[in-house]
Amino acid sequence: MAREIIFDPMFPLWLIAGLGGVALLLCVFAALRGLPGWWLRAASVVALSLALLNPSLQTEEREPLSDILLVAVDESASQTLSDRAEQTAEALDALLAEAADAGLDTRVTRVGDGEGDAGTEVMTALNELLAEVPRDRVAGAVILSDGQVHDAELAPDLPAPLHLLRTGREGDWDRRLIVSNAPAFAILDEEVQITLRIEDQGDVPEDMPDEAEIVISVDGGQPRAYVIPTGEDLQLPLTLPHGGLNVIEFRVPAAEGELTDRNNAAVVQINGVRDRLRVLLVSGEPHPGQRTWRNLLKADSSVDLVHFTILRPPGKQDGVPVTELSLIAFPTRELFFDKIDEFDLIIFDRYQRRGILPSIYLENVRSYVERGGALLVAAGPDFATADSIYRSPLAPILPGAPTAIVREDGYTPTVSEIGEKHPVTTGLPDDYGTDGAPWGRWFRQIQLAALPEAEVVMTGLEEEPLLLLDRVKAGRVALLGSDHVWLWDRGYEGGGPQAELLRRLAHWLMGEPELEEEALTASAVGQEVTVTRRTLGDAAEEVTVTAPDGSVQVLPLEEEAPGRFTARFVGEMQGLYRLEEGERTAVIGLGPAAPREFVETIATFGPLEQAVEAGRGGLVALEDGMPDLRAVGEGRAAAGRGWIGWTPREAYLTADVRVQSLVPAWLFLLLAAGLATWAWLREGRA
Repeated sequence: MAREIIFDPMFPLWLIAGLGGVALLLCVFAALRGLPGWWLRAASVVALSLALLNPSLQTEEREPLSDILLVAVDESASQTLSDRAEQTAEALDALLAEAADAGLDTRVTRVGDGEGDAGTEVMTALNELLAEVPRDRVAGAVILSDGQVHDAELAPDLPAPLHLLRTGREGDWDRRLIVSNAPAFAILDEEVQITLRIEDQGDVPEDMPDEAEIVISVDGGQPRAYVIPTGEDLQLPLTLPHGGLNVIEFRVPAAEGELTDRNNAAVVQINGVRDRLRVLLVSGEPHPGQRTWRNLLKADSSVDLVHFTILRPPGKQDGVPVTELSLIAFPTRELFFDKIDEFDLIIFDRYQRRGILPSIYLENVRSYVERGGALLVAAGPDFATADSIYRSPLAPILPGAPTAIVREDGYTPTVSEIGEKHPVTTGLPDDYGTDGAPWGRWFRQIQLAALPEAEVVMTGLEEEPLLLLDRVKAGRVALLGSDHVWLWDRGYEGGGPQAELLRRLAHWLMGEPELEEEALTASAVGQEVTVTRRTLGDAAEEVTVTAPDGSVQVLPLEEEAPGRFTARFVGEMQGLYRLEEGERTAVIGLGPAAPREFVETIATFGPLEQAVEAGRGGLVALEDGMPDLRAVGEGRAAAGRGWIGWTPREAYLTADVRVQSLVPAWLFLLLAAGLATWAWLREGRA
């Protein structure tokens, strides 16, 4: 119960003050005139003013409220290192027990990893907790953390002390890998620089060498190990092996005694682009389809096309020597011998042997393919003759042989069973043709005998091979058994997807990764990962997924489309995931390879020091023991050796309020009238 005297004015205070002031001025004037009753008149004014102010006694029935201690528990990923989780659990139990003994009401919030790799957002959690409780009951706040807080600048304006109970050990040390500079794009065959650094932090052992091993692998391939100095930036020169996405993984083996190896790895994804695609197109003679190839290649501004055509028809005999048919001396030696390796693709379009290219040059083309080059042969009737390009040094690398039969009946090209699975021909749009046919017809096909190892992805008349693909050592070869693809380009009977087909064919020949027929890939949207296995087989094996913490799960693949098997899983943590299916491997990173929680892993007071000192709190290392909890007066230091303090707030809830006048108003009026009468009587005798 609490009592206090209050005033409940009958009129506005300004009015009472004004009237009282005027009356007192009159009393002062009476005193100056020498009237003996002036002081009685002044006393009458005071009594009348008190009557108007109505003094009252207020009695409150109060129910005391317990003080509240806010507790923020850091349960982010860095708190799982060493024995920090055990330290936190023991400290929390002890803190809650002491708070209960002191009569404190505790409110606990647990803080995990922030969304989007935001790190540990302890101050955000404290602000939210502070908004949920009455501010006048907050007696203090305690943070249980390793000190690696990433929103320290958002510290709340607390009306009570703030303390940090820090987990971790003084002898902790850690090693991390930093990739500070890596381009998102790079030109193939040009060297790029990646800046690496291996950094040791914390209490590094004195016998730790100043060099460390780093393991580098590209696209999950065979890793290579190097030894580099620690604490220094290293400029690593790198040349991308192929176009498209190149995944370069860097990993530093875990050192004995370090806190974690979660920050010992990094994945750099660089998109390899070709500065210019150099294509050599050799046309054996002018024909309607020649423009189709030229238009396709010239439509891409990144293609450098070298094109020459043999103008004299095979049957024409005009006596002009072959060496004199060209307007300029054609650089055959330069193209087919000196600079052949500079071309990304060579196309022979209806070419036949007529002495223009000696056998030694064609032999060099074969060597070019075996070294990793790409060759496309678009066959016409000449392919079935005695002068066929097949009857040259190119024969050993071609995926099919001519039977000397040329068929000129109408037919619709069809994707074969294996072609339904192959990236070059799968999913080609089929809404071109008329009269219900998917595509327009062709009217010429060179009969081919496919080699056993060749992949027949399209067929023609009576399901005979039309488009054959094959790999020859490090290179690739394609053979198209017709010169009528231009009918699709002209829109005959609705046309067909000649641009898409030829684009895919050219890019497959040049080894674009997205068109690999046997591949294991992964993509992510947020934390959901889609694993895709492309294969020409009938089934795919299970995929083994290794999470960043080393845990393993096995995913069965389900057929989504012919030759395409998929599986999905949700990555519970950020970091590198490794995928294995048979001999194929892939890696994918969710968030950064080393999440923000593992960039700085050594326990520290630094980020929270300013906020704690501003709140007159304490910075306590739990390895030194759990501090006691004491009550301290407001404004005093709230931490000392072996203890931390909380400020009693003495908050209460008013259950009942009673207001009673101290003196009845009529009594004040009677007193004022009596004093005024006494003054009048006294002045009347004077």
